[in-house]
This record gives sequence, C-alpha cells and structure tokens, in this order.
Amino acid sequence: MVEVDRKTFLATIPAGALAVMSHEDKAEELEHYMEEELDKKIAARRGEADGEAGSIITLDELEQERRAPRGTGNLFRPREDEFPPMPDKPTLLDFFRLRFAPANHVLQSATHALNTGQPERTVMACLMHDVVLNLIKVDHGWWGAQLVEPYVDERIAWGIRYHAALRFYPDEEYGYEYPEMYNRIFGHDYVPEPYIKEAYEYARKHRWYAEARLITVNDTYAFQDDMDVDIEVFTDIIGRNFKQPKEGLGYDNSPVAHMWRTIAFPNRPL
Repeated sequence: MVEVDRKTFLATIPAGALAVMSHEDKAEELEHYMEEELDKKIAARRGEADGEAGSIITLDELEQERRAPRGTGNLFRPREDEFPPMPDKPTLLDFFRLRFAPANHVLQSATHALNTGQPERTVMACLMHDVVLNLIKVDHGWWGAQLVEPYVDERIAWGIRYHAALRFYPDEEYGYEYPEMYNRIFGHDYVPEPYIKEAYEYARKHRWYAEARLITVNDTYAFQDDMDVDIEVFTDIIGRNFKQPKEGLGYDNSPVAHMWRTIAFPNRPL
C-alpha cells in the first residue's frame, strides 16, 4: 500500500495555498497526491527491472509544478515529451494507452472489483471513475459522470457522479470505514462542504446507492505499488459495457465530444 506521511504530504502544498484550502480541497489534494505517488513507485520499479534509473524531478520542475492550479488536470501539467498522436477514430482503449496512462489507480480499482466477483457494471465504473482527473480535478465525480454518460449504462454514470461524496461517509453494511488517513492528515474535525453532504444524503436514499458505494469500497484498496495491471485485461468488459461510437470518441457529435477532443489535443490554443 502507498503510505502517506503527514509532513511530506503537506510539504508538497505551498504555504500560501495551504492557508486558504478548505477541508474538501485538502481531501482532493490527498487523493491526487496518492495517485501520483503510486504512479511514481510503479514507474521506478519498472525502470529498475529494465536496468534503468528512475527519473528524479528537479527543484525547478517541482516549483513549476507547484505553480499550476491545483484543479489542473494531469494533461495540462508541464511535461518534457510530446503527446503521442491519436488515431483518426480513437477508441476508449486508445485513450487509456495514449492519454490516461499510466492509470494505475483505476486499473487496480477495477481489478479489485473483478477479483471479488463484482458485477461487470461495477468493474466498468471502477475502471472509469477517476480517468477525468486527466482533464480536471475539481468535483471529479460530476465531471467523470458527464464524460462517460452517453456511452455507458446510466447506473455506471450515476455511481461515478456520487462516489466522490460517499467516500467521506462510512457504511458498515458495505464494510466501508471512514479512511483513517483522513483523520491523520486533516484531523478528526474534518467536515465536508455542504454541497458534498447534500449529495451524500441524496445518494444514500436513492435506489442506485450501491452503484456509487461499491466504487468507494473498491477505491479504498486501490493503492498497491506492487501490482501491475494492463488495460488489455478489461478489453471484453469494455466491449460489453462501453458504447464505442463508430466515428471515434470526440467525433460523434455527442454532448461530451468536446471533452474527449480536449483530452486528445490538450495543446491546442483554441
């Protein structure tokens, strides 16, 4: 599991920014920090296996990264290499390989759901629940649901929309405990923003509550730096649960086509 030290984590946030961050901001920052640490650990281990040294970020690069708005998606962070070109009619697998990669967190989350016998619908939801972080990090549950809504069962999109709110509320029936890490990092007095509480209360009473809750259950176990998962494992599940447009994602004139094009071409000035 990826362990987080309070001082190390807080040191990654500029002092001025930390002073004005809400509890919700800190909680979001923690999850993103853990995902980035997971990717770094797995990348370093792969580099060692190939006989190469792991990459080390310089102080200048770190300072540049810190100046980027916290809600900025991963695709809009400073990078040295160019984005690989997308196919003319990109599929979801193409986005996983060329824009969402390394995607270790969602791949591990979906693997946990698969290995514990969850329905394919839940596996698909776990696979997609955080990919929108490459586009934007603010309110990622809502953005993530919007991104996939035209292409999946409506219960999958609904679960993705509300999973972000549910992670702050325990549920003994599903074996979901409030993350102890939140207590260690933010203290026991953390209170989610009012709109988060409202979203939770709405979801808790909804007939599809389990769709979102199961994402949080599988999300909890999805930070293991000793696990490698390839998107190819989920090819058949994607084929059965994702309606791939024949024109290619971003070109099907759907209400969210522009979101997929933005992910495909993050360097376009207009």
